[in-house]
Amino acid sequence: MSADEDRREPSLADQVYDRLVREILDGVHPVNSRLPSESVLSQSFGVSRPILRAALSRLNDDGLVGSRRGSGHYVIRRPDRSVVDFIPLASITDIQRCYEFRIDIESAAAAWAAQRRDQSDIDRLEEGHKRMAEAYAAKALGVDIDHEFHRNIARATKNAFYISVLESLSSQIQFAMRLSRSLTLQAAPARNELVQSEHRALLDAIIAQDADAAREAMRKHLTGARNRMFDGGDSTDD
Repeated sequence: MSADEDRREPSLADQVYDRLVREILDGVHPVNSRLPSESVLSQSFGVSRPILRAALSRLNDDGLVGSRRGSGHYVIRRPDRSVVDFIPLASITDIQRCYEFRIDIESAAAAWAAQRRDQSDIDRLEEGHKRMAEAYAAKALGVDIDHEFHRNIARATKNAFYISVLESLSSQIQFAMRLSRSLTLQAAPARNELVQSEHRALLDAIIAQDADAAREAMRKHLTGARNRMFDGGDSTDD
């Protein structure tokens, strides 16, 4: 986030959003439970219904809450509690949107990389994969190593536009990577192994020049990273 974003006073909708996320995290509203009615929530938070609905809309966009016609709003999933140890609650939406964008852009980049990679690209990616494994073994974050691995895939496309996009989003991508890798280091070893296997599958598809497999491997990897962060940290099969 930029310095200007850090200094921005949270709106009433932001405050309601943050409080609802906190209540979901604390189990006040368990997964699959129905939220109180809009009138009850508006009165409880001391805000108008339009402000409450703006907060609920964000929760819906983030996949935390869903609505059922004539039945109200329900909690769909709970973020990993550790997320709030690393970021402000207001940043959750930004990270979600960053992953959405990356899934589309980097999946396409992986497909082009598979078609255009040369031996030097393979060597860089193999070295990057080895260094990520060493970082996990040493319980180091390795954000720079992970970020460079993804940038090297963009370079393998031989398309400057993919490289430029990832470079322009460098701070946002590294912010999300730092959070994701921090959570992975705290989790059971199986989660670490899963992340490494996702990187390996991606690399193998690029080496094999299988564009479809590379596209799917990148999509699976980034979707899995996002879901593990926002599904309570218990998912290891995405």
